[in-house]
Amino acid sequence: MSYPVPQAAALLGAYLIGSLSFATILVSVFRGVDVRAHGSGNAGATNVLRTAGKPLALATVALDLLKGTAAVLLMKLITFDPRWVGAAAVAAVLGHIFPVWFAFRGGKGVATALGAFLVVSPLAMLIVVVVFALVVLLTRYVSLGSVTAACVLPLAMGVILRAPEAQVVAATALTALLLISHRGNIARLLAGTERKLGRRDT
Repeated sequence: MSYPVPQAAALLGAYLIGSLSFATILVSVFRGVDVRAHGSGNAGATNVLRTAGKPLALATVALDLLKGTAAVLLMKLITFDPRWVGAAAVAAVLGHIFPVWFAFRGGKGVATALGAFLVVSPLAMLIVVVVFALVVLLTRYVSLGSVTAACVLPLAMGVILRAPEAQVVAATALTALLLISHRGNIARLLAGTERKLGRRDT
């Protein structure tokens, strides 16, 4: 019985790439503080924007997108099997949320998921980005846009695009991860205490 060692190694690589918490790295290098000790305590672009400014927030988004893309492309160097490619996308997001390099305290995983699924299904990502942008534009809640977009992803993959079952399963797993990572935001949204985009902590 043969074991898919290259695929398993690439899957581990996807998780390790995802574990590069650029919000934590950039704010530490350029501001000398741990972003997780400020603002919302989240290692993500929105908290970087609130606590360290727009340039570092934009850099965080770009690098988080790129690491999601890189993780999936790494798997595609070995196989185009949609099961492994989808698993690499999930592994990258898992690494972002629970980064081994940073005591398993990471971000919410939205940008990394977007970067990963830009490779898996660009059309699905177009639908998701439009939904995210509309929700944030109308409500100014980034978290609500993220949660809504996450829920739309498997529907876009399965119902609209008729993607392979393995990709739909991966999209569903990503949605579950993103809902878990946003559980605090969901509670604050329901309580009416969630912060809106544009509010800067001092």
